[in-house]
Amino acid sequence: MADPEIKSYEPHHESQSAAVTESRPVKAVLMAIALAFLAVFLLLPLIVVFHEALAKGIGAYTEALSGPDTRSAIRLTLLVAAISVPLNVIFGISAAWAIAKFEFKGKAFLTTLIDLPFSVSPVISGLVYVLLFGAQGLLGAWLKAHGIVILFAVPGIVLATIFVTFPFVARELIPLMQEQGNGDEEAALSLGASGWQAFWYVTLPNVKWGLLYGVLLCNARAMGEFGAVSVVSGHIRGLTNTMPLHVEILYNEYNAVGAFAVASLLAGLALVTLVLKTLLEMRYGAEIAATRGH
Repeated sequence: MADPEIKSYEPHHESQSAAVTESRPVKAVLMAIALAFLAVFLLLPLIVVFHEALAKGIGAYTEALSGPDTRSAIRLTLLVAAISVPLNVIFGISAAWAIAKFEFKGKAFLTTLIDLPFSVSPVISGLVYVLLFGAQGLLGAWLKAHGIVILFAVPGIVLATIFVTFPFVARELIPLMQEQGNGDEEAALSLGASGWQAFWYVTLPNVKWGLLYGVLLCNARAMGEFGAVSVVSGHIRGLTNTMPLHVEILYNEYNAVGAFAVASLLAGLALVTLVLKTLLEMRYGAEIAATRGH
């Protein structure tokens, strides 16, 4: 069974052949440029973050992380991710299944809409929610009359986070399901399985690694989102500040240790995400090799 991620992980023989013919000095220069770029733009900032966070000792670091506002920001970040990621998983699986397995009018339009957050600035998406749910917005008067609070509260933060993260799961699953086709599901149905059984025992296991990969990226973006959340949160300390927003507030208050301590948590999340991403890519490669072996 083919895997759409083959494009990302299978060896490109022509490119490799061309690379082999390059002289050693050229290879050395290219590798030096790549390593220098990674060192300057990735490793050095990470080192600075952890260095500044621990500049006044481990005691000051733990104290900065144990403050009530910091703990509130961590809890809110985890809460928002815990709500938005499962909802994006449901949407991603549903959208991918519909697009990959069925033909219907508006299919191309739906696919385009899924990519919309990639082309729209997060700040603009936050402003859209302000125009919809703000006091002077389209639905503001109705929401106020019914005592419903969206902006400057958890619901607004969740909505903004869902918007900027919903393409990740769907975009991982759509090409995967398209490449696999409908053969396995049709075989299951011909053997008497129901539609739900075909999905649960055939479709879902076939895309489990792509699903985990999409969830990983979605969760990382949800915890690190700044632009859209900044617009709709109101920056209320202890209530509507997520970790990225709290970093900005602490830094603006010249609390460098506190700012970099919280930033180190986000940096740690990025490192964990990178490790898990690498492991999943290795798993993809192993499945591809096993498939080709058959």
